[in-house]
Amino acid sequence: MKDVVADINLVGYCGLYCGACGSYLRERCRGCHENEKASWCKVRACCREKGYLSCADCKTVADPAECGKFNNFMSKAIGFVLRSDRRACILQIRDRGLQGHADDMALHKRQTIRR
Repeated sequence: MKDVVADINLVGYCGLYCGACGSYLRERCRGCHENEKASWCKVRACCREKGYLSCADCKTVADPAECGKFNNFMSKAIGFVLRSDRRACILQIRDRGLQGHADDMALHKRQTIRR
């Protein structure tokens, strides 16, 4: 099993931190940016289309909670299951940058900021 390390390449498009995800750590998933099976994810598709590293790069919508792609049914379901505040993750990326977010997530060994 891999160790949790701070790596900006493991910050998912929606702000989740793949580097602390059980599937990633057990080498069952390569992370959001490398996971071609995640074609269903509207957030991932939007960020890839626009060349964003995460939703934090979006200047069109100031608050991610107001974005229909960020707040779609599937994203809400995943957020509920993980008890995840992905909005807080995006706001942390905007405040601290990708490296600051990755550092915080790795330090606390968490995939998300909890609600």
